[in-house]
Amino acid sequence: MKGFLLDALYAAGLVATCPIWLYRMVRHGRYRGDVAQQFGAVPIRYGLQPVIWVCGVSVGEIKAAKALVEVLHQQLPDFRVVVSSWTDTGMAEARRLFSPDHLVFRRPLDFSLAVSRALDRLRPSLVVLVEGDLWPNFLAACNQRNIPVVLVNARVSPDKGYPGYKRMGTLAAKMLFNRLSAIGAQDEVYAQRFKELGADDARITVTGMMKFDSVEVADRLAGQEALAEAVGLSDADRLIVAGGTGPEEEGILLDVFGRVRQRHRNARLAIVPRKPERFDEVARLITYRGFPLLRRSERPDGTAAPSPPDAVILGDTMGELRKFYALSACVFVGRSLVPMGGSDMIEAAALGKATCFGPHTFNFPQADDLARHGCVRVADARELERQLDAWLSDPSSTAKAGSAAGDYVRRQQGATWRNVELICRVLGRVATPGGIATDAIQTPSGNPDAVMATSGGGNQGGGRP
Repeated sequence: MKGFLLDALYAAGLVATCPIWLYRMVRHGRYRGDVAQQFGAVPIRYGLQPVIWVCGVSVGEIKAAKALVEVLHQQLPDFRVVVSSWTDTGMAEARRLFSPDHLVFRRPLDFSLAVSRALDRLRPSLVVLVEGDLWPNFLAACNQRNIPVVLVNARVSPDKGYPGYKRMGTLAAKMLFNRLSAIGAQDEVYAQRFKELGADDARITVTGMMKFDSVEVADRLAGQEALAEAVGLSDADRLIVAGGTGPEEEGILLDVFGRVRQRHRNARLAIVPRKPERFDEVARLITYRGFPLLRRSERPDGTAAPSPPDAVILGDTMGELRKFYALSACVFVGRSLVPMGGSDMIEAAALGKATCFGPHTFNFPQADDLARHGCVRVADARELERQLDAWLSDPSSTAKAGSAAGDYVRRQQGATWRNVELICRVLGRVATPGGIATDAIQTPSGNPDAVMATSGGGNQGGGRP
């Protein structure tokens, strides 16, 4: 009955929002791919090899899962690791990162029949949810089939998630949190929020934030020289990269850049919008504001044509934001001057770049710590202009800020391994650094002993015993 009621609510929500998603489907081509998989027609598992299903909603969660999938594959070679996402951008990133080594498919909608069909076809031995993506019908169906579900990189945002769950009262714990086998929280603050929402203490472990592990701490990236040549950057240019920007923000950035360039004639600007469907919109805005436009999509690697010195570069290709960051003198991380929660600032910090962001970073609680370790939070466009001006005027302070940020990211790494240990415990295994996870020997009290046994065993079948 509960599943029927939820299905009815979902159906009503789809009908109510029909004009929105139909517009996005027609105008931007979203939601068209993998329709059958959205209704449960995921790949069928053949044979006896057990499956671990890793679910990430969109790009951020998929990137965070990269190192996790790699280590799970190393520690549990007898399992097949498969990956799903929900958004179009998440699917594109998942295919880029995991195909063809790992099966990638679209996460089904939380309708009872779709969820049941997907679980019956895939028969996973364990499901790993990255960061969130808690859906009651899915969790109920996993519980009915005795499939353990582990939430890793777990967080509850103070502005959206926590108030919403709080309004659910005891239902949040009953229908969501206490249907999880284990919760790997990003930090103590999030762990406490889960407890306040009714999650059992025994399910919660603080494991850290995996996004620190998903980025490469490096001085240079492969392909950055080819990108610089294609867009006409010289060694004398001082590139400002605005990454992951959102609506209304690009106009502010263009105004700021216009004033900054009056004082720094070698300053260049690259804008990389967060969502691909906005590339054309931002291109029109750049031209409307009177700047020469240079689209990366029209300058593939190998292009050597000159570009106007005041041209604004539009990063309108997928998967190249980090290369733009690598070429930068300094970085502004977008969706933060406007109240959209911020984009990922860890990638720029990991590359040792002087990085700033606006006041609206509620999706990235690590922003506060980064702001204490080399990065800078600006309150508005005026402060952004002053900060960019300061960094362009003093390369030594710019380098110092970037170095401090990179060192901080390096010190935070290790959460992936702690989450792998958590997942292995749920499977009755003990993770072994540099080796293969082994079966845990049970002590008389029922707790896994530290003694290692054989490498076989665990929950191999998936589904009902």
